[in-house]
Formats: sequence, structure tokens, C-alpha cells
Amino acid sequence: MLISTLHQQPRSLTRHFHSSKPILLASSQSQPITTNPTLSQSQTQSQILSIRHSLLSRNQTATQLINSYLTRLKLTEPQLNSFLHLSSSSTVLQQARELDDKINRNEPIGPLAGVLVAVKDNLCTADMPSTGGSRILDGYRPPYDATAVKRVKELGGIVVGKTNLDEFGMGSTTESSGFKVTANPWDVSRVPGGSSGGSAAAVSARQCVVSLGSDTGGSVRQPASFCGVVGLKPTYGRVSRFGLMAYASSLDVVGCFGSSVADAGILLHAISGHDKLDATSSAREVPDFTSQFVSANFPDSKPLKGLRVGLIRETLDEGVDSGVKSVINGAASHLEELGCVLSEVSLPSFSLGLPAYYILASSESSSNLSRYDGIRYGNQSTADELNALYSDSRDSGFGSEVKMRILMGTYALSAGYYDAYYKRAQQVRTVILDSFKAALASNDILISPASPSAAYKIGEKKHDPLAMYAGDIMTVNVNLAGLPALVLPCGFVPGGPAGLPVGLQMISSAFEEEKLLRVGHIFEQTLQGCTFVPPLITDSI
Repeated sequence: MLISTLHQQPRSLTRHFHSSKPILLASSQSQPITTNPTLSQSQTQSQILSIRHSLLSRNQTATQLINSYLTRLKLTEPQLNSFLHLSSSSTVLQQARELDDKINRNEPIGPLAGVLVAVKDNLCTADMPSTGGSRILDGYRPPYDATAVKRVKELGGIVVGKTNLDEFGMGSTTESSGFKVTANPWDVSRVPGGSSGGSAAAVSARQCVVSLGSDTGGSVRQPASFCGVVGLKPTYGRVSRFGLMAYASSLDVVGCFGSSVADAGILLHAISGHDKLDATSSAREVPDFTSQFVSANFPDSKPLKGLRVGLIRETLDEGVDSGVKSVINGAASHLEELGCVLSEVSLPSFSLGLPAYYILASSESSSNLSRYDGIRYGNQSTADELNALYSDSRDSGFGSEVKMRILMGTYALSAGYYDAYYKRAQQVRTVILDSFKAALASNDILISPASPSAAYKIGEKKHDPLAMYAGDIMTVNVNLAGLPALVLPCGFVPGGPAGLPVGLQMISSAFEEEKLLRVGHIFEQTLQGCTFVPPLITDSI
């Protein structure tokens, strides 16, 4: 098997961060241990590259590899509910057999050949339903693939299914899906995060190799943190949005999940590039992201020597769990050990991002979702006159969270309130962008937690929307500024059967994803004492 079935109990790490006192990375064990300061190679490896090596060396056939994933998916899906729709096993295995035949004929294969890819259900797919997690689109089958999906298929990727999400991407827990609630593989009583919770859970549980999600205010990065996987939000415009169901068009981006930084980077490289079908996609040349994945046998004990890293002070203020603070401080110290020059930076406008984001996102969603009226798009209710048809179709098709955000957005855009809310939020957005530019002028990357807490219980915040919204404070500013960000697991806090993972967020200037991938790759390859494989995996295979 490509994926180790061995699971090690998470261990504590003792690090130092501008202090002579050791700071503990919180763990489910009570006694901390001190790690050897000598850098060592971690067990994290690229599953995509391993699959390619196995296929080309004839160690395993694509059919054997795909069967192993399908077996695991069948065993774990009843507990997790990661998927809304699954490709038939016969279809997936037929693609695997065709790949085997191609290899036997010594024909070239694509970089994603034999790689099972899950796709968030707000990305259009021509060969299976695309519902956006909403009852109003129940049964809808688009006549085309989203550009990101099309590019994955062209490079040999096999789409295994469509993953669950908060309805139209509106939520942080995947509980506001119109169909089902997804569970976290680390503890099935907890949420996987959202809105791309299904995509994150599927990668974490190794139901697929990589997955596509979307990120409007943290919907890739927060679930990556909760599920202990790598989540990559690219620069706005790096990846085409054609075929992505619009929530907030100026904020939406297609993002990537993987069990390693290399896998997320390879997937990003596959889907990036200009698209004539999306006027907002950048014509900037796409660099070879895979060149950043250097060997883990670093000749220098400080492979990141001189890299300037700024820890955002406001992200460790009140409201952040103490265990999360300890893990992030430990991760910062690990970056120092790798040679980084660490400093604290202040973004005074950071707290303004959350209210500005919700005004802007809700305003754009009220416009974007007007198309779902039962006539142009969406399932239609029976009514005697037109206005009743509109209202009944939307009332029965939309969930409560979507209705609330449409009302918020419509109010913010209404006459007499536009200047007070929407215009002011746009002005705050400019201030936030300027503050990021200033901070990144003196730092190569910025770091912060990906979320104020680890995964919480299903239902814990469902009826407290303000508490749920507050959980996005670490991520929304990045979307408002249109910057790239990478989240990778860096430690654990107590909870669940084996601890709960915590993610470190790295932020860079626009179109500098390759810098994030290089730093993230070296970080994960040298992080000791943590194996980010949920216990559910060892129980199922």
C-alpha cells in the first residue's frame, strides 16, 4: 500500500519562541517530551509521485491502486459522509484499465495519471450531478466541466465523486449542506470545517489522493486545519473560476487539498493558467511549482536561512485557544531552527476584515443567487402566478443560512444603506490590502493560525451564527486582499481518540505560490513527532 497503515500516537514538541521558557505544542498526552534539535526527514511524501513511480515501474497496476482506494472509501464513507455523489465503480475501474493498457503499450501518461480526485460539488461536472449542496439544484447536471475539472481530466486524473459542502459555500462546518452533515475523520463527532468540509475529509481519510475545493473566506484553509491536511488557496486569478458556482465573485477561488505540500502544489500546477472563458483569470505565466519540492536530505541544517517570517500579532490575541497558541508558537520556533528570521508584525486593520468580508460576500451573493428562481435555474415549485412561483421556489430550495445571507446582502445594497455598509466595506478592503503590502515589503511570508480553535463538536455552533462567523477571522483578510495562502498541519491539541490537528497558515505576496510551497515543503519534511494520519484509517484497512 502507498499509504502507511501505521498510526503513531501524537507526541508533544518542546520549542522556543523568543523566550528562554519552553513552549509546549499541545498534545493529547499529558507529559511533554523534548525533541532532538537535529533536523530529520518526516514520513510525509507525495502520493501523486508515489503512484506515478509505482505505475511506471510496474510495481502495481492502476487497477490495483484504484481498487485499494475504492475499498477504503466504501468502508469509511458511511461514517464520514464526505461525498454527495460517487462515480460508479465500473466507470472508475474502466478508466484504470485503459491506463494500464496505455502503460503496457509504453505510451506517455499525464502527470495525474491514476490519481483519484474528489471535486467539491459547486464545481460543474458534465458526467454527474452538480448541486452546490443545495436542494434548489437537486438533480442538476451541467452540460460542461468547470475549467479546473477539465484540466484535471486532461492530465489523467480520475474524478471519484463530488464532495459535500455548506450550501453554495455559505458556512464553516458543512452543517448547512442541504443534504447531509460530514464528519471529521479525526473524531466523527466533530465538524470537518467548511465550506469545503467534504473535500478535506475525503483527503484526510485517504478516500482519494487529492481534491478540489473553493475558498471565498477560508473554505479551503479552515477545513484543512480541522482535518490535518494541506490546503492551498491560490492568488485570485491564478485559477479559472469558469464552472464554479458563484457565491462572491470578487472573493471566490478554486483551491487544492492534499496529504502533502507536494500533492497540493502538483494539483495547483495542473489547474492554473489563463482561461479565455474567465475574464478574471490571469495571463501571467505559471511557474513550475514542482521544482520547489527539493529532497528532504538537506545538505544544510538551515535550508531556509535568511527567510524573513512575520508572525501576525493580532492572530494570537484573546479569542484564540491556548492550545492553538502553543502549537503556532512551536511552529514558529521550528521555522527559526530552519534558519528563518522571525519577527512579530502588527496589522492594525486585521479585526476589520471580518465585518467587511460578511458585508461584501453577502452583498455579492444576493446578486449571484438571484438566478436561482425556478425559471432560469433551479427546481420549480407549482404556483398560480409568477411572483408566487419565484418566492415558493426559492423558499423551498434554499436553506436558512443562504436565506439569511441573501437578506443581509440585499439590505446592505439597498438605497440609504449602500454608502454606510457596502461602500465602507470596500474602503476597509483597500486598507487591508495596503496593510498586507506593507507587512510583506519587510517580510517574505506572514504566518498565523488557520483557525482560532481545533475542530469542535457537530451542532456546537449551528445555532450561534456569530460564533461560527468569528471562526473565519484568521482567513477572510487574505481573500479580501486576493493573496495566496497555504495551510499545513503543524501539531495537535487534546481531543478525540488521538488528538486534534492544528494548521499553520502561511501568506505571501500575490502570485508567489512557489515561495509558499518551498517553505511549506521544507517545514513538513523536517517536522518531528507528528504523523497526520487519522485513527479512522488504521481501523478501516
